[in-house]
Amino acid sequence: MNTHGEEQGMVTVLHRTAYRLCTTLAVGLLLAPGLAQAVPSFARQTGFECVACHVSWPELTPVGRQFKLGGYTLMQSVKEDRPWFPTRSDGPSKLPLAAMLQLSATHTNSTAGADPSDFPRNNSAVLQQLSLFYAGRIAENVGAFAQWSYDGVAHHSAIDNVDLRYANRLKYDATDLSYGLTLNNNPTVSDIYNTTPAWGFPFASSSVAVAPNAAALIDGGLGQQVAGLGAYTLWNETLYAEVAAYRTADKALSIFRTGTDKAADAVLHGAAPYWRLALQHVWGEGRHSAMMGTYGINARRFPDSMDPTGPTDRFRDVGIDAQYQYITDRHRFSTQLNWISERQDLGGTFGAGAASNPANRLRTFRGKATYYYDTKYGATLAYFRTSGDEDNGLYNTGEPVTGSATGSPKSSGYVFEVDWLPRRDVRLLLQYTAYREFNGSRTNYDGFGRNASDNDTLFLMGWIMF
Repeated sequence: MNTHGEEQGMVTVLHRTAYRLCTTLAVGLLLAPGLAQAVPSFARQTGFECVACHVSWPELTPVGRQFKLGGYTLMQSVKEDRPWFPTRSDGPSKLPLAAMLQLSATHTNSTAGADPSDFPRNNSAVLQQLSLFYAGRIAENVGAFAQWSYDGVAHHSAIDNVDLRYANRLKYDATDLSYGLTLNNNPTVSDIYNTTPAWGFPFASSSVAVAPNAAALIDGGLGQQVAGLGAYTLWNETLYAEVAAYRTADKALSIFRTGTDKAADAVLHGAAPYWRLALQHVWGEGRHSAMMGTYGINARRFPDSMDPTGPTDRFRDVGIDAQYQYITDRHRFSTQLNWISERQDLGGTFGAGAASNPANRLRTFRGKATYYYDTKYGATLAYFRTSGDEDNGLYNTGEPVTGSATGSPKSSGYVFEVDWLPRRDVRLLLQYTAYREFNGSRTNYDGFGRNASDNDTLFLMGWIMF
């Protein structure tokens, strides 16, 4: 076998792919408007630089968290009394519209013997995602973050994250209470920290690469499939609390899952309660901030979305999370930890013969540390791990690449990412994901000779905000 020739050919393909991606990105930069920050409509509304609200977008600083707590309504003319709030420039507000473009290329370590459909557009430059946003103030106490996205790999568009808010603030003697209501379509999308699944690292990843089978329900399993109404509060800048109830986004709420695949969407039995508690502290005029918290959901889901009758599966997810941030003009450091324990009572799936156990446990852990120099050059190192009970019926598809010969959900590995922001509205990132275990094993995990390291991926992305 001429492995040297194959490696040379692979390098040539990657060089060509990177060249196409960078050329397309350069054209995008030439066509891009003047400096815009984060979701640019927020920046135009507030007059803030993106570095005021973001460690590096989309990760929020204390200022960014306060802006979200305030229902996305803060205007340039509004005066804040918090000492670590930045000074705003003058200027008129604009219609809160914005856009996002993601161009990417992915190289998977090995696709030998695999069906090409398992790795669509591998080693090719692709339009990964194009999104449109309505993000900002609607009325005095009402604001919105609403996203519609086009998937350039699947060639399909649908609703993305939506968070509609009413917010207010009460100050009396020693009491400072920020409070509000949220109507959204993804549990944890309303959260103000970057530890929970909806806004956790990685903030962008390949839509071409193969991912492990197992994940907790709260970890993306309900996004853009449900609608939830919640209430939240931050007491004396210290205690954050949120409670909500989610149900299937149907009938009048079907707009919250417009464009999604109803045959694959989760259908819940009744309402699923969600809760969130966190203690936070900001000190050093905003240079330091820390948080410790917990969150969870209790949901009953029908195993067959097209036949929402009969026994259901119950998922009880409990998460523990923490983060610390150090922020100056020159140096920025942040670290986040997130652990989720899920109890699965699979009455419906087990009864239908699609699970080997009537009940399972699943546990996931993610941790990451990020450093940015001069808000322009960044590096992140992350570790992830999933473990739990073996269940052949649940986790083994019986197929190459996606199967688990042991029926185990165990996967673990590292993500290393470097970022360069030549402008505040442009990010170039190079991300490498290395698997130690994949779907239950390091070697021959699918029973067809594929190893965990075969799924290691190199991911290049150009990310532009308008």
